[in-house]
Amino acid sequence: MDTTKTLPVLSAPELRVLGSLIEKSKTTPDYYPMTLNALTAACNQKTSRYPVTDFDEETVVLALNNLKAQSLVATAVGGGSRVVKYKHNFTTVHEMEPAQLTVLCLLMLRGPQTPGELNTNSTRLYEFRSLEEVYTVLNKLMNAEPPYVKELPKRPGQKEARYAHELGEDVLEENSISVDLPQEPARKHVSDMEARISKLEDELAQVKEILAKITKDLF
Repeated sequence: MDTTKTLPVLSAPELRVLGSLIEKSKTTPDYYPMTLNALTAACNQKTSRYPVTDFDEETVVLALNNLKAQSLVATAVGGGSRVVKYKHNFTTVHEMEPAQLTVLCLLMLRGPQTPGELNTNSTRLYEFRSLEEVYTVLNKLMNAEPPYVKELPKRPGQKEARYAHELGEDVLEENSISVDLPQEPARKHVSDMEARISKLEDELAQVKEILAKITKDLF
């Protein structure tokens, strides 16, 4: 991992935009790089996001411009399309392994999580071999110079420590529910449901994009 880089300090919209681009590069590679419309829909997904947002395109464009200024996002035009599309450049600036990028992506999109939650929520992005591998990746990110991840104090009644990224604004702690985590089977069931719904949301955004293009061509 490149230890000479300083970490960006990103706003909440910038984190959501960057995290969405990283996520979709893995989960929907056929529709990546992303149009502004698809990216906005990805930011505002009702699943796999905390908190759920309602960004307009202006907010997303502003975040994109700030990320481009830091070389974390680039535009891509080509393939017979004149529509501007966007892709992340995070691993060009901050070299890291896919497992490490997955953990950071999940922390950007969902806020602080335990190793168990990261293991459960990572299915569509990266298949961790075990919970121990998640801990290994977290330790690498925490021991980097500068560190990408920090360990948070345990909340009352919580058995596992949570981890958060060091890339900027984070979810306010008071918005988090201080209760015991569900048992692993329940978490896995919820994660599977979220994955299916997220896939449907992706497909719906793609259909809307195709219909908009057809309508534009007709008129």
